[in-house]
Amino acid sequence: MLSLLRPLLAACLYLQLPGGQGRIPGYNNGFHYQDISNGNGNGEIYFNGVRLHVESPEPSVSATRGSSVTLPCHYHYEPELTTPRRTRVKWSWLPANTITAPASPEVFTRETEVMVAMGNRHRSYGNFRGRVRLRRSAPGDMSLVINELQLNDTGRYRCEVIDGLEDESVTVELELRGVVFPYYSQKGRYHFNFFGAQQACQDQDATLATFEQLFAAWEEGLDWCNAGWLADGTVQYPITVPRDGCGGVDLAAGLRSYGQRNRLLHSYDAFCFSASVKGTVYFLKHLTKLNFTEAVQACASDGSQIAKVGQLYAAWRLMGLDRCDAGWLADGSVRYPITKARANCGPPEPGVRSFGFPPLYLKFDVYCYR
Repeated sequence: MLSLLRPLLAACLYLQLPGGQGRIPGYNNGFHYQDISNGNGNGEIYFNGVRLHVESPEPSVSATRGSSVTLPCHYHYEPELTTPRRTRVKWSWLPANTITAPASPEVFTRETEVMVAMGNRHRSYGNFRGRVRLRRSAPGDMSLVINELQLNDTGRYRCEVIDGLEDESVTVELELRGVVFPYYSQKGRYHFNFFGAQQACQDQDATLATFEQLFAAWEEGLDWCNAGWLADGTVQYPITVPRDGCGGVDLAAGLRSYGQRNRLLHSYDAFCFSASVKGTVYFLKHLTKLNFTEAVQACASDGSQIAKVGQLYAAWRLMGLDRCDAGWLADGSVRYPITKARANCGPPEPGVRSFGFPPLYLKFDVYCYR
């Protein structure tokens, strides 16, 4: 919108003063105005301002869950000012699940305010309250520092610097390093509507994966022939080896998409995204093995809690957990993580092996989280 207003602003600033009967006083907002006589007794004002530049050396930043991250943003003037100006900075955030187009002012109609600052005064908002600050390591540095990164902090952040009539911004993408995994209901395949899929991922210490996260997982070899919800409300699935029943052998490898589906009426599986956990996932072995109720109690007696699926996947991918022993997890499934494929431990590639959801009275060991 600002780009549309600038020509109008320039036209408004090029004003004629009738009969030279007065002069408009200079307006101190970072621009320079000059009063010039046109030789006909009429004064003219024209715009001759400095330009505000807002830049980021890193258009995207990757970090780990629970850590701190800095989103770089710097501003300067051309030509440089001899005296500093009072500027206002506003950081806004567009969550990853609402990004549907490249960065543009129109994209931020659904933005959430993160922080507003002017001089030494600042205010943070919502879930970012108390977790964000400006770095201010040098003049013009308005970089945003976010502490205790959470799963849902991913998305596109906009740094907007405002100086009077001048307003410039830059965007920075924030990604978390993690793992995407398919997830289905205890009732079987295709039992989640969109909101059920959201809740299912959340229950497993994860969040619905974005298209970018699923695409990256496909590039790393994820192959799954069951469609699942993504955070943007689309339904897709990744195929690395084309085959019958998964789009056909004649269709190239890639993400198969059903497009946007009705979030209430249509049912599919889910693709969840889990990032690193602060604690430790470990295998707890019992000589007599345990049913599900006993497994939950065994972890509690050990000062822990039974691990969730997202925690096991994160420990496997990000911490190298490798154990060729099946164990109960919090959702009633039985799984085990393999980082070094070997005989008698499932398929010939790394992964989290699943026994599905066996009857809760059967006996296994358990994976705990502390």
